[in-house]
Formats: sequence, structure tokens, C-alpha cells
Amino acid sequence: MKVHTYLPGEHLRPFIKSYLIIESKGGMKNNLVPDTSIVMAFRMRGQISYGTKEETGPLPFSVITGLRKSPRHVCYAAGSATFLVKFTETGASAFLPLPVHELFGETVSLDNFTTREEINRVENLLGEAGNRLQQIAVIEHFLLSLFHPPVHDVVIARAIEKIEHSKGLLPIRDLLKGLPLSRDPFEKRFRRLTGTSPKQFASIVRMRNILSGPPKDSLTAVAYTSGYFDQAHFIKDFRRFTGTTPTVFFRSGTYW
Repeated sequence: MKVHTYLPGEHLRPFIKSYLIIESKGGMKNNLVPDTSIVMAFRMRGQISYGTKEETGPLPFSVITGLRKSPRHVCYAAGSATFLVKFTETGASAFLPLPVHELFGETVSLDNFTTREEINRVENLLGEAGNRLQQIAVIEHFLLSLFHPPVHDVVIARAIEKIEHSKGLLPIRDLLKGLPLSRDPFEKRFRRLTGTSPKQFASIVRMRNILSGPPKDSLTAVAYTSGYFDQAHFIKDFRRFTGTTPTVFFRSGTYW
């Protein structure tokens, strides 16, 4: 499998982290762990199945996937290719006409946000594109057709920075210090822009930091430095997040 990463055009960089074009020559299975990015996906060719470890189904041509707290499994058939749009933590809200927290745990066809004729047009243009840069141009044109200029929320941006700086360990009460909002309106604004609650967002950030490399210390030490009171609770959360134990996960190598 080959993964090609590209930056968006300058006008879309405040809202999109990157584009990924994934090509599978011989077919493979992949484990997707939760992330803080809502993702839009376009199946360019071949068959791709997506779902849980127990059950997967065919991926439609174009979907958007909300944040989640458990892994998803993707099966790429031989010769398949897909185009992913990874939004910034608040970027997806600039392209969708609904609060993005409604997508939590869901994978929804883009038919819900535009016409079938437009989806067919994008599909045809992707099929006709002669190279990856042309494919990116097709997707950017489509994204701009959905774009509505958002109001930059400084409060939520500051909160995200504080969560990421603390590696997901900052308690909500400390997160609220210095912010001009009480807890309830803050959490509503946070969910509306990021797709999940501050607590769940911090949990994803914390676990992604744990996954950033094989642990140099014992699992007990990793658990304590990551804010867990005991190893059993840490392993339970780890399994929920990745679908397997720390020992098996770090032995397996790469992940998404």
C-alpha cells in the first residue's frame, strides 16, 4: 500500500490538515484508531469495505466520518484507491450545514449534503483525472462549492491548544480557567465545532500521544504518567481505543 500526502491550497489550509491518496496494489486490511480530525473520503477505484472488526460493509463513493471512541477496520481490495480529506479540529464545520457533533460515531454519505448529480460529477472527474494534482483540484473545487465562511471562535481555539499542549491531561475545571464562559455553554460550542465533548476530545488526544511511539517504560509507568490510577483501567481504555492490547498493538507496527 502507498500513501501520498499533500497539503491543501492556501485558501483551504485554515480548515484542512492534509489530503491523503491511498493506493493498494495487492489489497490489505487496516486498523483506524480514533483521531481528532473529521475525515471526508472518496473511493476513486476498486472495492473498499469499512466497519467494525466483526462486521464491514462496502464503502459508498463519498462519505464523511465523524469522530469516534473506538477503532474502525478498512479492507482495501487489490487495485483500490481512495482520497481522504483530513480536516483541522474545527475545520469541517465550514463545509457542513449541521453541528458536526451529530456525526459522532457515524459514517454518512455525502448525498446528505449535496445532490446526487454533483456526486456523480465529482466521481466522473476523478476518474478522468490524469494525475494526483488533477485529482486534488477536483476535490478542492468540490470543497469550495460547500464552503461557507465561519466565524473564528477564539475561545474554542484556545481550549484546543490547551488540551493538546497538556497531551489530553488537563482537567475540564482547569481548562475553563481564564475562559469567558461557564461550563455548559462552553461544552455546547466545543461539541458544535469539533464534533465531540471536551472530555472525549481530551481522551483522544491523550491516547494518540500514548500511541505516538513504543513505550520506553513499563505499562504501569505509562499508565501513571498518562493520568491513570491503575494499569487495569489503562489497558481497558487502550483496548476500547485500538481494539487490542498494548503489547499486541505496539508489536504490530503502523496504524492510522
